Amino acid sequence: MDEKTIRLFLDRHDYDIRKTHNARWIDQKCTMDVVCLVADCIAEYTGNQTGSAFTVKDIWLSGYTSENVRQIFCKPDPASKASNEYDKYFGQPIKLLDAAGIIHGRKHGNYILYSLKEESILEYISFRERNSLKFLCLYIEKVLKDSGIYDPFEKFFRLQDKNSFKELKDAFTAFTIAHTPINGTLECGRIFTKVLNPLAYQYGKRGTERGHLSKGIITQDMILYNQKNWRDILSEKPKDITRVEHAAALPNGGDDVVTSYRINRAKKNLRHFNDRYRESKTELSDPRHMQNPATQMHHIFPVSEFPSIADCPENLIALTPTQHFSYAHPNNNTQYIDRRYQYLCLLAKTDSIQDNLLGGHEMPVIYDFCAYLTVLNTGFCTAEFSDVAVLDFNGLRKKIQKFDPR
Repeated sequence: MDEKTIRLFLDRHDYDIRKTHNARWIDQKCTMDVVCLVADCIAEYTGNQTGSAFTVKDIWLSGYTSENVRQIFCKPDPASKASNEYDKYFGQPIKLLDAAGIIHGRKHGNYILYSLKEESILEYISFRERNSLKFLCLYIEKVLKDSGIYDPFEKFFRLQDKNSFKELKDAFTAFTIAHTPINGTLECGRIFTKVLNPLAYQYGKRGTERGHLSKGIITQDMILYNQKNWRDILSEKPKDITRVEHAAALPNGGDDVVTSYRINRAKKNLRHFNDRYRESKTELSDPRHMQNPATQMHHIFPVSEFPSIADCPENLIALTPTQHFSYAHPNNNTQYIDRRYQYLCLLAKTDSIQDNLLGGHEMPVIYDFCAYLTVLNTGFCTAEFSDVAVLDFNGLRKKIQKFDPR
C-alpha cells in the first residue's frame, strides 16, 4: 500500500473536530508502536475479516494478545490488577482506529461493540511500526487540516522558535477546550505531544519535550511508548533496585522480548501472505521442491549477526523445510548459513519484492524498496546499495551479483 492509497482512504472522511467534537481522535497511548501492536492483535482476533465484531476486552483478553503482552511487559496475565492500564493501552488506539473509520463502534448495552470496516488499512498498519507511523502522520495532518487548525503547525515547522511554539501550543489548547469535552490544559498538553512529535519526526524538525520546545529535532525513540516504565509497573519492580538489576533477575534474563515479538510478527505476516497470495509456494523456485509447501520463514541474514534487520520482512524468505534445513543451513545446523544459498535467496527475494511492488496484482503491498536497501547494506556491511535508485531492480541485481561468493 502506498501513500496515495492511504490519502484516498483519508479523503473519504471528514475529520473536522468542530463537527465531531471527538476528543479521542488521538490519545496519550496512540504511539506508532502501540497502534501497530493493537492493530496486529485486532487483525489476529478478527481474522482480518470485514464485519468481524469485538470489544476492547475481547482484544486484550484474547490468547494471542495475552501471550504477546505477557512476553513484552513481563506480566503473567492481562486479567491482573493492571487491567485498568491494559484497558487504556488497548482502548485508546481502538478509539483512534474508530475515529479514523478503519473500525466502527456502536453502543451495545453498557459497552461499545466494534466491527472491522477497512481490513486492508488495518493490515497495513499492523504489519510494522514504519507503516503505523506513516499512517499516523497522514491521519494527524488530515484531522488538523479538516479542523482548520493546521496553520499554526505549519508556521512552527517553518520558524522553529520559542514564540511560534508557544503560539502553537496555546492555539491547540484553546481549540481542544473549545470544541471537545476536554477542559484542562494538562490533558491538552499530553495529547499535544502525540499530535506534534510524529509530524516533527517526519519532517526532521524540533517538537515538544516535557512541555517545552525540544532542544533538538525529534528522533524516533522520542515518539515510542515508554515501555520501560510500564514494564516496571507490570513486573512490580522493587523501588530500591535498578531496572537493569531487576531485568537480570527475570526468567528470560532481560532478553529483548519486544524484538522477539516483532520478529515473530514479521514471520507470521509473511507466512499468511505467502499462503494467501502465493499458494504456499517457496520463493526460491526449484523443481525438486515446488510440490512442498513453504512453511519455513528463513532469515537471509541471520538474527544473531544482524539483529537490527531481524524483523524486516525484506530479510525473510519463505522456503520449504528441505530448502531451509538442508540447503540454507549446512548439515541442518541453524547456527551456520550456506553463503552461496544465501546469495540465491537474495536473488529470489529481489524477484518477490519486484513482483509485489510492480506486478500490478490484486494483493497488498508488503515490501519497502528502501527498507530492502537497508537490509542489503547491513547484511553485507557496506553502503553500496544506497546508490541504487528507487525501484531500479536491474541496478539492484547488478549490485547483489558483486557479492556472489563463487
